[in-house]
Amino acid sequence: MKYRCLVLDHDDTVVKSTPTIHYPSFIEAMKVLRPEVTPYTLEEFVRYCFDPGFDNLCRVILKYTDDEVKGQQEIWRQYTGSVIPQFYEGFSDLILNFKASGGYICVVSHSEKNRILRDYQKTLNIEPDMVFGWEYEAHQRKPNPYPLEAIMKRFNLNKTDLLMVDDLKPGLDMARSCGVDFACAGWSHMIPSIEAYMRQNSDYYFKEVEALVSLVLEK
Repeated sequence: MKYRCLVLDHDDTVVKSTPTIHYPSFIEAMKVLRPEVTPYTLEEFVRYCFDPGFDNLCRVILKYTDDEVKGQQEIWRQYTGSVIPQFYEGFSDLILNFKASGGYICVVSHSEKNRILRDYQKTLNIEPDMVFGWEYEAHQRKPNPYPLEAIMKRFNLNKTDLLMVDDLKPGLDMARSCGVDFACAGWSHMIPSIEAYMRQNSDYYFKEVEALVSLVLEK
């Protein structure tokens, strides 16, 4: 295999979730916490998640207090607890075949670890080798390099052994901070400016899961 470890984002990379789970929960929280602000469209929400990232959207742009962040998270948990997102077609086989070939599957996401584990267990009946979710401290979440550094240390891997797969800029920035190859999950993109940026700055840009499969499972 070309890589020994796949480092996967979760939402809109492996599973379809933002339009049906994360965006509706965010809008419900906005209506409670910032009723005077016109709710963002889905495109606006995705743009903010792209840059400056979800945490800065809440804390810098909407200026949520710590208590309001906790309130937003509780609404979010209600949504994520009630809906199990579907894996993109082809991803289940990719993960299972990669594991069967001796590769490591790690997840670095802004979703919570318990939800990620649930999705993998319900769909694939396996758990990733490591999961870094929202429950980590802010300086340990992507785009910070901590998750990739921890993965390389845990499994005694070099940066050339890893491939980061993500649909948005925080994953790209994290990969770049460690010199790790980056593949963009372009199958979820709906905004031309985001697609253009990711095409220009990624090592690989894929519109179909099958193209990623061909890269990582090549002999």
